[in-house]
Amino acid sequence: MGDRDRPRDGADDVYASPEDMDYPTASYTPVAYDNLDAAPESESQPDRGTGGSFGLLDLPKVPKLKYIVGPSAIMLGASLGSGETLFWPTLVARYGWALFGLFLLAAAVHFVVNTEIQRWTLATGESVFRGTERLHPAVPLALLAGGFVSLGWPGWAASAAKIGAAGLSLGTYELLGTQLAGWRLLGIVLMVFTWLTYQLTPLMYNVVERLQLLLVSLSIFFAVVLFALVGSVETLASIPANVSLSGNQLPLESIAVLLGALAYAGAGGYLNLSQSLWIREKGYGMGRYQGRIKNPFAGDEPETVHRDGFTFVPERVNLDRWRGWWRVTQLEHLLTFLVGLVVVTGVLTSIAFTYASGSAETAVDMWLVEIVPAVGPLASSVIYILLFLALFTTEYAIVESFVRNSSDVIYELYGREAGWSLPRLFWTLLTVFCLWGIVILLSPLAAQDPFGLLVVGAAMSGLMMWPYILAIQLVNTVRLPEHTMPGWGRVVSMWFAAGFFGYFSVLLVGTFLSARAGLDAFAVDPFVAGSAAGGYALWLGYAAVQVAVMYYVARAKRAATGTVADADRAKGWFP
Repeated sequence: MGDRDRPRDGADDVYASPEDMDYPTASYTPVAYDNLDAAPESESQPDRGTGGSFGLLDLPKVPKLKYIVGPSAIMLGASLGSGETLFWPTLVARYGWALFGLFLLAAAVHFVVNTEIQRWTLATGESVFRGTERLHPAVPLALLAGGFVSLGWPGWAASAAKIGAAGLSLGTYELLGTQLAGWRLLGIVLMVFTWLTYQLTPLMYNVVERLQLLLVSLSIFFAVVLFALVGSVETLASIPANVSLSGNQLPLESIAVLLGALAYAGAGGYLNLSQSLWIREKGYGMGRYQGRIKNPFAGDEPETVHRDGFTFVPERVNLDRWRGWWRVTQLEHLLTFLVGLVVVTGVLTSIAFTYASGSAETAVDMWLVEIVPAVGPLASSVIYILLFLALFTTEYAIVESFVRNSSDVIYELYGREAGWSLPRLFWTLLTVFCLWGIVILLSPLAAQDPFGLLVVGAAMSGLMMWPYILAIQLVNTVRLPEHTMPGWGRVVSMWFAAGFFGYFSVLLVGTFLSARAGLDAFAVDPFVAGSAAGGYALWLGYAAVQVAVMYYVARAKRAATGTVADADRAKGWFP
């Protein structure tokens, strides 16, 4: 008897029993797509936009939280070496605790944005890139270009290598008749190690998840140890009385660092979009019916990633399952990502403020030049280990994220029609990207200013977030039916998220054009009113786009109200 024919009144039809569980790493249920009924073009089904129809299937049963932990741990690892250890401790030490309030706000914004990135994949099994392609093929192509600009420079690998080399007292070595600094060799070793780990198992996502869980756990452990050794409870207790901002105006470099820090109060930019693909690989929701990317040389049969995704009839059990999936997905992200983010950042920022208040050094130098000499040999060793782990964890996640996202975009836009193999495309991009990282590590640019590479990538990640948050809002409202689209609380939160990143993007662009490009007409004022003529044009363009998207989203929400019977059954915690 099929799942559609069973009684649908009990919790057994909604939640998976231990015997049903297949989630130790990732889960997949193959389906004969051509034999499925096609979803009708009705208000109760996703709008197919420029793509094909969706196949009809029931939502899988909802597993317990412990079986789906993983995607958010990878996201936390992507954040460890950026916001937590570098950007936010540096900003707060330099300008005061007032900026930490911005971090908490940005972390909450990232929670909403990341879970909205997951929504389309939960509901259809398609990646967020395929979802935005249904708006227009130019959208994922633009995201691909922005991803390379923001992540194509291995600043984390260079910084991790420099810190590791300092901790190990590496010198200069001869290789093939050429003198190479020890940190360059270590950076090359890290890139090669990253590539080799993908060859260990047939299902490449599994090794990423396991390694990131290990690295994240070690990083958190050493952060706690560092606080126990040199942290100050008094500093944490005094935060409410020291919420002030030193200085009157942030220079361009600090605005770039601030925008990057806001982006990396999560993983940021192109990295955030990986949540969609990681939950598909893990088997969340309708993603369980989409295939996973296997190593093309491991000998296993490939799994099919279908061109068009799936949807479900909004019957009672499916609505209950959707509510359960949405609850457990948010809990996984809240407890794994958001809590870990706030705890680690708070601990490391308090240490930086205690030992390097008023520092004018870059983030890496602040830790190595100012804090390390002040804390003693044991704590210094812990700092070296912690910074190395955090930066390498982030670099590993960046390689994974860039390759997985980019292979999905290229495959859907060009490769599928050309007859390419998605696993082979993934493996090829992985190899090319790791080799590119080695080239950059050997270049003079990496030696001169590794933190500068981080700032460029971070600022570009921040600039990406405003447009793609707007695109995701449109996908999740204009394209999804009433029972799976976000509630009004989420809609308003995403409006705020878009406005938040749009504001800082305009501030950075205007400041760059006026301060660096000499175009004084584009000078912008944080309060808008004091901007130059070109600055006003930037603010006006930002406001016009923001208001237009808000209008289309609100119209879609109002039009969908009451179109699906019993849709409220699907609404749960912060829907």
